[in-house]
Amino acid sequence: MDIKKVGVVGAGQMGHGIAQVFAVSGFDVILRDINDNFVSKGYERIAKNLDRSVEKGRMEAADRDAAMARITKTIEISDLADCDLVVEAATENPEIKLQIFRDLDAAVKEGAILSTNTSSISITKIAAVTSRPELVIGMHFMNPVPVMKLVEIINGLQTSEETYALIEETTKKLSKVPVKAFDSPGFVANRILLPMINEAVYCLYEGVASAADIDNVMKLGMAHPMGPLALADLIGLDVCLSIMEVLHDGFADSKYRPCPLLRQMVEAGYLGQKTGKGFFDYK
Repeated sequence: MDIKKVGVVGAGQMGHGIAQVFAVSGFDVILRDINDNFVSKGYERIAKNLDRSVEKGRMEAADRDAAMARITKTIEISDLADCDLVVEAATENPEIKLQIFRDLDAAVKEGAILSTNTSSISITKIAAVTSRPELVIGMHFMNPVPVMKLVEIINGLQTSEETYALIEETTKKLSKVPVKAFDSPGFVANRILLPMINEAVYCLYEGVASAADIDNVMKLGMAHPMGPLALADLIGLDVCLSIMEVLHDGFADSKYRPCPLLRQMVEAGYLGQKTGKGFFDYK
């Protein structure tokens, strides 16, 4: 099968970035979210990103216009029926994702691949709620999607090798670098990254150092481009907590226990950049 039309479910931070890279790479894209406001905001962010690329000389205006013309907005899941591939990029909530995949399985044509951008939830579990488990796979893009080269491709227990091969080929067409991972809590990226972030939160919680100093240690001492607490704010503290809970539940190992301060921040509504306040103030 040749993938030409791609559906993206979720027009938020990850979803609109995924839609952008597919459109710029020549794919027809249907961007879907649950209401007009969400999908319009995602579409507008793509337009602003591409306008900035034109202003900086990284893209021709004609290429920007062609990419935007390839994107169709919708709030109807039925409009994804003819897609060859659908990438789900909704909130990191297992029950919501499972219901989305039940709906996609019913709405999207037979033989189409259903993928998820989940950063931690079992691909095997998601695939099991569909009638096409061999065609369900993980495509874990990194944030910000247009900039970051890595895509973790995660096989569920049921995923066919043919599905993996096609998604690997498609990922390369996006000028991304695919890395193969098997279905395990957190996969590779977040199994390594989130415990580091969680440990940085523990350092703050226990008064070892200030947030700024913790981040400076990692930036100046370990050559990280961004400190772990600033990175947590970029990811979203609610997402970080959700991933830590998946790791803790999946491995039943106390080393993955979410820091109480991380849980308190989420309960307070301090989720990072998207709310204007996290470990740092963005207002």
